[in-house]
Formats: sequence, C-alpha cells, structure tokens
Amino acid sequence: LWVGHGSRAAEEKQYFDSHLGPFYRIEQLLLATKPQSGHMKPPTIVTEENIKLLFEIQEKVDGIRANYTGSLVSLTDICMKPLGEACATQSILQYFKMDPKNFDDFGGVDHAEYCFQHYTSDENCMSAFKGPLEPSTALGGFSGNNYSEASAFVITYPVNNAVDKESNETKMAVAWEKAFIQLVENELLPMVESKNLTLSYSSESSIEEELKRESSADAITILISYLVMFAYISLALGDTPRFNSFYISSKVLLGLSGVILVMLSVIASVGFFSAIGVKSTLIIMEVIPFLVLAVGVDNMCILVHAVKRQQVELPLEGRISNALAEVGPSITLASLSEVLAFAVGSFIPMPACRVFSMFAALAILLDFLLQVTAFVALIVFDFLRAEDQRVDCFPCIRTSGSLADTDQGNDQRRYGLLTRYMKEVHAPILSVWWVKLLVISVFAALSLASIALCTRIQPGLEQKIVLPRDSYLQGYFNNVSEYLRIGPPLYFVVKNYNYSSESGQTNQLCSINHCDSNSLLNEISKASLVPTSSYIAKPAASWLDDFLVWVSPEAFGCCRKFTNQTYCPPDDQPPCCSSSDGSCTVNGFCKDCTTCFRHSDLQNDRPTTKQFKEKLPWFLAALPSADCAKGGRGAYTNSVELTGFEDGVIPASSFRTYHTPLNKQADFVDSMRAAREFSSRVSNSLKIEVFPYSVFYMFFEQYLDIWKTALISLAIATGAVFVVCLVITCSIWSSGIIALVLVMILVDLLGVMAVLNIQLNAVSVVNLVMSVGISVEFCVHITHAFLVSSGDRDQRTKESLATMGASVFSGITITKLVGVIVLCFSRSEIFVVYYFQMYLALVLLGFLHGLIFLPVILSMFGPPSRRVLVERKDDNKFCASPSL
Repeated sequence: LWVGHGSRAAEEKQYFDSHLGPFYRIEQLLLATKPQSGHMKPPTIVTEENIKLLFEIQEKVDGIRANYTGSLVSLTDICMKPLGEACATQSILQYFKMDPKNFDDFGGVDHAEYCFQHYTSDENCMSAFKGPLEPSTALGGFSGNNYSEASAFVITYPVNNAVDKESNETKMAVAWEKAFIQLVENELLPMVESKNLTLSYSSESSIEEELKRESSADAITILISYLVMFAYISLALGDTPRFNSFYISSKVLLGLSGVILVMLSVIASVGFFSAIGVKSTLIIMEVIPFLVLAVGVDNMCILVHAVKRQQVELPLEGRISNALAEVGPSITLASLSEVLAFAVGSFIPMPACRVFSMFAALAILLDFLLQVTAFVALIVFDFLRAEDQRVDCFPCIRTSGSLADTDQGNDQRRYGLLTRYMKEVHAPILSVWWVKLLVISVFAALSLASIALCTRIQPGLEQKIVLPRDSYLQGYFNNVSEYLRIGPPLYFVVKNYNYSSESGQTNQLCSINHCDSNSLLNEISKASLVPTSSYIAKPAASWLDDFLVWVSPEAFGCCRKFTNQTYCPPDDQPPCCSSSDGSCTVNGFCKDCTTCFRHSDLQNDRPTTKQFKEKLPWFLAALPSADCAKGGRGAYTNSVELTGFEDGVIPASSFRTYHTPLNKQADFVDSMRAAREFSSRVSNSLKIEVFPYSVFYMFFEQYLDIWKTALISLAIATGAVFVVCLVITCSIWSSGIIALVLVMILVDLLGVMAVLNIQLNAVSVVNLVMSVGISVEFCVHITHAFLVSSGDRDQRTKESLATMGASVFSGITITKLVGVIVLCFSRSEIFVVYYFQMYLALVLLGFLHGLIFLPVILSMFGPPSRRVLVERKDDNKFCASPSL
C-alpha cells in the first residue's frame, strides 16, 4: 500500500528479514497511575501494592491458552527466548526473576529501586532470561534517570515472528493475541480500574483487526451515502412532483439503471485488474465507487436535462440527436480528461496512488462508454414510457388520461426558475465591471493565501485518525506518547564486513582501544550526544566490541579452550559447574582449560583472519554469566549472519541502538531522514555499505518525498487535462483557461488542508489527484457552452450560464454535496477528515470557481466563438448548431 517492491525501504526490510531474521512481534500493556486531585503530576507506580498487582496480571497472562487447530497455545510456546526456556518479557518483574515468591525474599520495592541503578552489574538484578533489563524499557512517565518517580509500568512481550505471514508460527501468534486482547478486556481492565489505575493495551495484530472492524462499520455509512445520491438523482432526473402525475414523471427506474451502469463499470475495472494480478486496496474499494458515481451522475443529469431542453415538437430521436450534439462534446472532453489524468497517475511510485489511478482510469472510461451508449438507450425507453403513460418502476401498468402537456409545461417552469436565475440575476451581476474586478481580486488573494499556507501542511497519517473513534488503541497511542521514554529499536546494518587482517575494516567499525576515531560505532556514540538532531538515544550495542574483548587475554574467564582445542565454558557454567552441586566448584575436568590466546598470538591486539573465523561461532554460542558477561548468545544471536562467513566476509551484521521517543508523525519522518543521512555519510567516509533499519521505516518512507510525489502527480494530471482539451477543442486559449481554474482549485484545496490540519499522505494525495478529475466537471461544460455560443463575451457568458449553469449546479454540485454530507456521520475519523472535509471543500471550491470565477474570466478573456451556421435542408432555414 505504502511503498513499492523496488523501493529502498522494501529492499532493506527484505534484506534484514532474510539475513538477520524478521523483527519480533510486540504485545504490550501500559499500567499507569492517575493524577490525584490538586496535583498535576501523577504519583509513582513503583509501590508494593502495584508490583503485587503486576504479578497477578502476569499470572493471568501466563495462563492464556489460545485454541489453534485443536491445540492450545501459551505465551511460552511463541515468546522470544534468547537464552534458554525463559521468555524475554520486558517487565519490572524480571528483577524478581518473574517469581512472586522472590518479592519479599529479595527485598521488595527497595530491591527494585536498587536494580534500577545496578541492572548490569549485580547478579541478583539479572532477569529470568539471564540478561540485563534496562529500566527505561519497563518504566514510563519519569524524567531523566529518576526511575523511582515513574508513573507507568510498561510490560512488553516480544513474540517470535516469521517472514511468511501464512506460516503456522504466525497463525499461532495471532490466535494467542486474540485471546490476550479478550483477557485484557474481560478480566484485566476491571481488576486494574478497581485499584484506581489505568490500563492500555495492544497486540501486533491489533491495528489490522481494528481496521477490519472499521471497514465493516463504515460500510453502512458509505452505503447510505450512495443511497442518498441515488435518491437525489431519481428526483433530479424527474420532473417536479405533482400528486396526479408523479408516478409518470418520476425517473426512479432510469436513475437506478444509471447507478447500475456505474456499478458495472467499477466491477469491470476491479475484475480486469484482478484478472491480471493487480491487488485492490481499502482506499480503492472506498473511493472508486464514490468517484465514478459522482462523475456518472453528472453525465446522467446533463444528458437528461439536455433532452428536456429540446423542442417537444421534434421526434424523440431528433431530441436525443440534438441533445448529444449539444452536450456530447463536453461530456467526452470531461471524461477523457479524467481518464488521462488518472492514467498518467499510474506511473506514480507510491502503490496506493498508482493502483488507485489505474482502477479509476478504467472505471471512468467504461462508465463514459456505458453513459453514451446504454444510458442514452435507457433515456429513449424512459421517455417512451412516460409518453405512453406507463408507471415508473412498473412500466407494464398503463394509466389513462393525457398528462404529457401538463408535465411538460410544469417541467419548463421548473427549469425556467434556475435558468432564469442564471440568465437574469447571476450573469448580469457578474457582468458588472467592478464585480468582475472584485471577483478576480478575491480569488487571486485566496490563491496567494493558500500558497502561503501550503508550507504548514505536515506529512504523515496519525494512527489515531485511521482507527475507529471507539477503538481501545486510541487510548493506547495516547499513553505511548505520554509515558514511553525510549523510542523504537534502530539497527545499523553492515553489508559484507571483511574481517580479514588485511582489510582493516574491523577498526573502522569497533569502538574500543585501537579503533579508528571515526569508526561506525564511535560515530553512533557521538550522534547519541546530540539526540535532538540525530534522534539516536544511546550508543549502539556492539557484538564486535564484545567479541574483541571476549577473545582478549585480559578476559581470562571468557575465551577458553580445552587441551583438545574445543571450547571451554566459564567456571560457573557446565561442565565446569554441575547444576546438581549446591555451589559451583571447579572439577578436575575443567582444570585443563587455558585462555584462547596470548598477546603474542594476536596482531595489534586483534585476532587474525583464522582466529576470527574459528572463535566467532564460539562467541555467539557462549552463554553470558557472572564469570564472563560478554558471551554473545541471546544478545547477539540474530546480529550476525554466519552463512558463508568462512570466506572472510560476513554478509550481514547489525548494531542495535534506539531512537529517541517519537511522539509526532514529523518525528518519525525526521528520525528516518536523519538515520539515512547519518548512514550515507558514514558509508562514504568508511567505504563500507551501511544502512539503517527500524520497523516503522516501511510505513514512513513515503513521507520523505511525499511533496515531490504529490506535485508531480498533480502537474501530470493537470497537464493531461490540458492536452486532452487542446486536442478536442483545438483551442489553446480555452484549454489554458480550464488548466488555470484547475490549478487555482488545487491550490485553494491545499490551503484548506493547511487550515484544517489535514496531513499529506497517500490518502490525501489520492484525493488531490481525484480532485483534478472532479474539478474538470465544473469547468468544461460551461467553457464548451461559451465556446459554441454567439455574440460578445458578456452575451456568450450569459448564454452558457443559462444553458449549462443550471446543470452544473443541480447535476454536479448538489449531487456531490448530498453524498458528501452523509460521510460526516462516519464512525472513523479518517472518513470525516479525508473524505467528508476534503470532498466538501472540493465541491464548494469547484462550485465557486466554476460558477463565479470562470464566467468572469470568460467574459473578460474568453476565446472567440466557434459557432457556425448550418443550413437545414428540411425547411431551408438556418439554425445555430454547435460544432467542434
């Protein structure tokens, strides 16, 4: 949806997943205290009562048994276990080995507060999974390093992930996640609220599940919107309702037939692209029908109104022929402009916009072809039905009496009101010179103000807007921004690290003694000193530094070997220490251990190529313990790819750090840009390929060039409309005026986005591209009517407003307005913001520009008339006929 297969983010994610393993799934609980009356700051959560409550919560989570294909799935079946059998749960309970019995034995709250400062050095503070637990990952709502003031517990359950989303491993995790959410809602929430605390929660599959729920919930709103538009078109196509003739003059069956044609064009477009393997998206299924229905309804109204404007004395075929001659060119012009505008959008790199443009272009083309063929035939059938006094919707029933003349006269009066307003009120007002100057001044000022406001539009798409208003994730995202004091993990991935002694790349990467001052890890450490600009929170955890220390002779308890040259573990691990012994004692077997190397064995305190190759697998398999905390198992198991490393090159390795807390969409975008700029600079300096990776990059890469994508898309779409208008009208003058009005509508729409704080993202870019197509409707018909009318510019403006102004207002503006207004009742914020607000602004701007600004421009700078006189052979008279 967001990035294409060839994009940098997609390629880097695929490289990371395939070489180092996919990022783990995250299940999370946020338990927080409430501010007390009279106090702005909430009290600390690090109390005995709250920690014991946390043990109760953990017991219930451990007791979850999810059903997957008949087998029961527990947390221990799916959790990440870096060092043995214990889950790597990130919780303050790890300071008590996840055992409630240890709470009092270890010293209760005092022990926890002690571990906040000594979590890496004291054995009693080590977690159940035998690794240190950083308090910043398990606490929230504190300042600096004052962990005891924390007002929130952050409990994170890392769960194993798989590259294949259809694998049993993934499906087991999803089944457990659903049971986890159900447990929280049914049991944990009441338990926590009874203690006057708050609880927010999320699982890896939560967003996807909530989006599914949103889609089904908003389906009703969308359906109502379509029904309202259908009801309006049935009324708009028919004559003024009269008690004794409404069942004849109404056009419900014709309107329904037109809507069915629109739906057929959408279904055909979706079917065609599905057949050739192009996948649909949620945006397409929500927007395309609305777009095509809006465009299709316009053409239906214009065609029917054009037929009604013809002289009743003419035969029906003559009226149809004259109506098509009158409005056919402008309908063709508008439709082809929209088709080409969307077709060129299919070259946009962003998949959401590209696929939308492809589906929309074909749907509108098919709709146009059905409108000028099948719908014209349906108009003929409907007029024959009305003339034959047959009841609408039940054409087999025929009534008696002659109502045609009455209805026709009534119809003339009804359309005369709007037409007379346009011709006798609207057009004369716009023909006054000072009104013209005022209109041009106001619209020019509006465009200039909008250009100035455009700089305020921020890229991004707030997750809270995408979700339903009543989603539990709304509170979760609010609390994440409020409490978390650490950002997402950030990995710097090094490709093809040559560890041979000759390459010198080891010193270009490491950060211990004798490493280059501008090495990768030293540069990361420097960047972490300026987190406001680098968005790097701390120095990176380095497997390379720890490995070099592990093999050094000074770490005599780490890299050791038996006399047979096999690996010898530290003295506090088997077989040197038997688990059955009450205390670890060195047996005779392990007395044969010696350190791997002496200083004389190394080259400048670095292992040789052969030594590196032999000892790296030992290091990655070594368990950390009190005698040697530098063992790489668990901490660096997935940090190094050993496939093919025997050739002297490690294909992929990573160094993990963290981003600073990212609370706003702009923070995510800026942090990604900063990390990429940092990696690019280091890569160029060291001549080593390095790239940054974080799990959110996939979704935010679009925003790095979103303005470029949007402007190119709009420029191409507008240019396509200009070319179509130029080819069909052969008038660069009128084509230029249409393009100018389109640009002004787009600029003003961007200004409205800035005022309403609507962000720039795939959804809004799709809407902007769509607005080009819809805006054409407001301009083309009046411009074409002006082009083929006779007289001076003011007279031609008045005539074009009289003939097409009513159709533009009733058939285009009102049609879209009634459909858009329904969207404001949507349950999800994304529909209210991106569909209701943007569509409403587009309709109003299109109406104002099409019926006020465009007539003024045409009356002052319009192209010359193309009306020609055609001799009528049937009565030797001359009549005016539009010709292009």
